[in-house]
Amino acid sequence: MNNTELQRWTRRLRNSKGQPAYRLIADLIAEDVDSGRLQARDRLPTLRDLAAATGINYTTAARAYAEAKNRGLIDSHPGSGTFVKGKTASVRPSLGSYEMTMNLMIEPAIPTLIEQVRDSAISVLAQKDLYSMLRYQAFGGTQENKEAALIWLDKRLPDASAERLLICPGIHSALVGLMSTLIDPGMELCVESLAYPGIKAIAAQFGIKLHSLERDSDGPLVRPFEDACKQGTVGAIYLNPTIQNPTTCTMSQSRREVLADVALRYSIAIIEDDAYTMLADSPPTSFAELAPELTWYITGTSKCFGPGVRSAFLHTPSKRHSQRVAAAMRAINVMSSPLTDALVSRWILDGTADAMLKATRREAIARLRIAEEQLGMQRIVAAEGAFHLWLKLPKASGWNPSELAVQLRQLGVSAVSSAAFSTDNNPPDAVRLCFGGPIGRDQWQESLHQVTDLIDQPAYLATGMH
Repeated sequence: MNNTELQRWTRRLRNSKGQPAYRLIADLIAEDVDSGRLQARDRLPTLRDLAAATGINYTTAARAYAEAKNRGLIDSHPGSGTFVKGKTASVRPSLGSYEMTMNLMIEPAIPTLIEQVRDSAISVLAQKDLYSMLRYQAFGGTQENKEAALIWLDKRLPDASAERLLICPGIHSALVGLMSTLIDPGMELCVESLAYPGIKAIAAQFGIKLHSLERDSDGPLVRPFEDACKQGTVGAIYLNPTIQNPTTCTMSQSRREVLADVALRYSIAIIEDDAYTMLADSPPTSFAELAPELTWYITGTSKCFGPGVRSAFLHTPSKRHSQRVAAAMRAINVMSSPLTDALVSRWILDGTADAMLKATRREAIARLRIAEEQLGMQRIVAAEGAFHLWLKLPKASGWNPSELAVQLRQLGVSAVSSAAFSTDNNPPDAVRLCFGGPIGRDQWQESLHQVTDLIDQPAYLATGMH
């Protein structure tokens, strides 16, 4: 919390009309949480600093924090300080407050594979009518693009059809189109209490409230979802059920079936973001098969081929639904790149995409084994094929996840605090570590040495806090 915010609090305290100062400070914390000025895990001033800055006495400051803590807005950690908590079931996000550090895919250092990718791309340019790829196209991809995409989707959706399929310029843009189409004004989007930050940012852009669902190691709990559905304000549920970002959890078959049953009984649209599914080993049945009449299924190439290839495949509940969302997405994106679509189709058809996928998975597993050895199985939650892991912080260390993530990024480690993924303003003591991108196994191992050195020493020694 900066001095400007404290000065604003001071002005409010001076202009208050009879309201006890301790209660007003708790109200100010609540206001700042709701507005986004204060984010989960933000550090608040010490009691002495708060008293000195606002002109109140130490006892009143202590009473103010006690009131805020009773309301569930803040939490304290001995030796570390006081931090924002602010748990609430429905959150209206604010723009500009999201950590969008990307989860970079593994880049296998295999010269023959890179040559295969290059040769395949060159053949597209040599054989295709270049002018045709420089013209405007109808949104959703050509029949040729769709036939290639169906081959890719057959790994997960054996009953997919071309008339229900749209080729989109990336998963994120597909999510933007769906959010603009499926969530009517005043309706909410159900999300897990830990979710992809992009969905938070999109919701903020459209002013959509997020209804945070409590989760366990298997995904969102069923009862809170059904309770939300009973209220009649749920427009859709967003799920990332396979190698979830950030926890790497893959939802069990039984949990999927029960959640799908609730969605069917209340006619709730399901947005199934299956970005990582091709990296998983035999994941359970998709929601698109369990509830095909309600599910908008998305997968793509950014997590298994390259984020620079903005290509995604959106399979809709029906032909009519495809036409509806295509109109919305055309207004937002105009079209996907015909050149990109042609490249992706060729890579799928000639086996290049599958070769890249297998090489990425092998390298991801090798790097995971290094992490398990360096960090210990009890500290991490991980999945074979993923290129990120969920690192649980020991409470005894006193580390705040946001501060640890900052320290690690300064050391060149791709770390993101749990607060970036939290949708209930109550993030756990954990960070996401990504081991993708242009690094090798040796560099990853060195990064892990830095991680263990940092978390194994008390936070106040590492950051210079007192």
